[in-house]
Amino acid sequence: MVEAIECHLEGLLLYGDEIPQAQPVEVHLKNRDYAGGTWALVSVDLSQLRSKTKRINITLPERVLAVVDEQARREGESRSGLLARAVLEYIGRHRMT
Repeated sequence: MVEAIECHLEGLLLYGDEIPQAQPVEVHLKNRDYAGGTWALVSVDLSQLRSKTKRINITLPERVLAVVDEQARREGESRSGLLARAVLEYIGRHRMT
């Protein structure tokens, strides 16, 4: 199921469409188009959707880097993965429509 969702999201990215913001299941249950559907909750790491990666060089204050590293450690992910996810979430919240 996760693979199908990731494939769908990759298609959206490929065609320049926005990835819809996650919403509570209750929102979808009220939509008549989804009546009688089967529901499942899955986690998708949006930072991993693009298969091609590119190494970049950035400069951050040491204290910011320490906070990033601590949060990544707590969440069991890499520094790069955390930064990518944080940027995508930030842009998703602030994107102009």
